Amino acid sequence: FQMTTLGNLTPSSTVFFCCDMQERFRPAIKYFGDIISVGQRLLQGARLLGIPVIVTEQYPKGLGSTVQEIDLTGAKLVLPKTKFSMVLPEVEAALAEIPGIRSVVLFGVETHVCIQQTALELIGRGLEVHIVADATSSRSMMDRMFALERLARTGIIVTTSEAILLQLVADKEHPKFKEIQNLIKASAPESGLLSKV
Repeated sequence: FQMTTLGNLTPSSTVFFCCDMQERFRPAIKYFGDIISVGQRLLQGARLLGIPVIVTEQYPKGLGSTVQEIDLTGAKLVLPKTKFSMVLPEVEAALAEIPGIRSVVLFGVETHVCIQQTALELIGRGLEVHIVADATSSRSMMDRMFALERLARTGIIVTTSEAILLQLVADKEHPKFKEIQNLIKASAPESGLLSKV
């Protein structure tokens, strides 16, 4: 019997993982422009709320660094990798340094490879994983959709950027509510997700 994961988020127990949002993927990934703009919102939200951000880049020598639209100011770690999963020794060490970490908000590319493998490793370590559907994509929509479905069945929470940001703020009286509200004033782009509804 598996307890349903409720997925309550609080800034003090949350870390954001930004996966491989690199230049070389730009022409290949479906809706990459949308994914970048939502990723940018999430990172601005993380900065406003003081949430640590861990960023990886898959083989940056060949695939380029993180796209310039994504502002990595204040990121706790920006690491190159060859492994598909973001769970590298340096990442594990960084997580161990953050007291009371419970939830990882994960986004980037590709949904069915690096995102999926990262999510499964994190959940295997007892962390709660939230995948931001509107900030993660693949070269093929088929791979993206099957990955999101598979991950949801594993007890990983598949959600949206707006749901996450408002869950972290939790109260209209939160001192950062107005700034977060400004980030989401314009609804996030649908990035092809509604085609499956």
